[in-house]
Amino acid sequence: MFMDNTPTIMKSFSESHASSRIEGLNLSNYDRYMNKVIDVHEFRIFVATWNVAGRCPHSGFNLEDFLQVEESSDIYVIGFQEIVPLNAGNVLVIEDSEPAHKWLSLISQALNMPTEDSRDDCSYSSHRSAHSQKQSLKAVSKNLKVESVLLKSCNCNSETMSQWRKTIREVMQLPNDDGSRPSYSMPELSSPNHLNYSLIASKQMVGLFLSVWVKSELVPHIAHVRVSTLGRGIMGCLGNKGCIAVSMTLHKTSFCFVCCHLASGEKEGDELKRNADVAEILKSTQFPNICKNSHNQVPTAIPEHDQVIWLGDLNYRIALSYEETRVLLEDNDWDSLLRRDQLIIEKEAGRVFDGWKEGKILFAPTYKYSHNSDSYAGETVKSKKKRRTPAWCDRILWHGNGMEQVSYTRGESRFSDHRPVCAIFLSGVELPSKEKGGRKPFYSAGEGIQVHDCIPQRHSFYEF
Repeated sequence: MFMDNTPTIMKSFSESHASSRIEGLNLSNYDRYMNKVIDVHEFRIFVATWNVAGRCPHSGFNLEDFLQVEESSDIYVIGFQEIVPLNAGNVLVIEDSEPAHKWLSLISQALNMPTEDSRDDCSYSSHRSAHSQKQSLKAVSKNLKVESVLLKSCNCNSETMSQWRKTIREVMQLPNDDGSRPSYSMPELSSPNHLNYSLIASKQMVGLFLSVWVKSELVPHIAHVRVSTLGRGIMGCLGNKGCIAVSMTLHKTSFCFVCCHLASGEKEGDELKRNADVAEILKSTQFPNICKNSHNQVPTAIPEHDQVIWLGDLNYRIALSYEETRVLLEDNDWDSLLRRDQLIIEKEAGRVFDGWKEGKILFAPTYKYSHNSDSYAGETVKSKKKRRTPAWCDRILWHGNGMEQVSYTRGESRFSDHRPVCAIFLSGVELPSKEKGGRKPFYSAGEGIQVHDCIPQRHSFYEF
């Protein structure tokens, strides 16, 4: 169950999300609250999850369709499972970070693709060339390196806020409040090419990998970026299963993005293991409180956030035999299949994700496909040991007020034995309150980034 951290006077996204509760209203603060003008802005969030079955992408791999870049979302949350094979070497010895670096480079390349004007420039050859690949990786590395130097501590202190905003604008080449371009006092830190999207957090745990990107102009309004991991694999603690969670605030609204890979298996009762994984993740995932401003209430647990999005290979299966499932699939009878979907059954019974939402599934099961094929694995293999009953393993759920899901789809890439799943949300975010009478806006939280444990550990990746 989620904790109720609702303020006395709630912010609202729409009439449907407004609260009628007035219990505990502090009348001594009534006038102060009434003088506030609550300003809510709508942001577009793209979320994707993909189990890539231990395969590493080649340098020309195209992610533009997968990321739906033409939709131009404000925030991109991209989670992968099995970016490396889940073998003993990666789980028990040292994880291979090279695939994570390649995925970062390809994502940056897709989100920061050159415009048509820049393509006509004589210095531009092909954004898919090896040189462009290297430059894209270099740009990502430089942004992360700069942020890791500048943002080692909380910047909520009002005395440091003005200087910090000036510094981050210079580094990210963002305009000043009046629209003018800043003069760069630190040219050695300035990125040579302005990026449309900046990577604010990324983390790998064995095969799990999560990255969060935002439009560069939003960077000064992102705060309290923290990352937490929880292993739920071998012996109940190793990282071949578990979650990576990223916490952040945008203006005055807190977000948590959870990327998970839950217990596998299609035997009866395996769904209870997945339920236990979810319960433990919600209970035990903790974010460090690095904020130095005692007036800020920074979430330290997943349930404390205003808006939470959960994505990943949840591994819930269909509670039918392979033969029964195949018959319903051949008839495209997805409604009958979904009535036997374990996640829907467990959720409706209140045994997992109680109070969470998931969009209506209007796409075929995402697992398991034969290699480089549109056929499910059972259609092409004779051995029952290798056969898997098709299922909707890959899911996206959410919790919190002010969120509306506008799409829930799957991609059709044959790269993996899973199909990727994507969702787009419209999120209502409370902006800093403005006092009536034109007074200076009141900020209850600093506008800045505090990065904690969010950069991949392969230091050579950042050296150039």
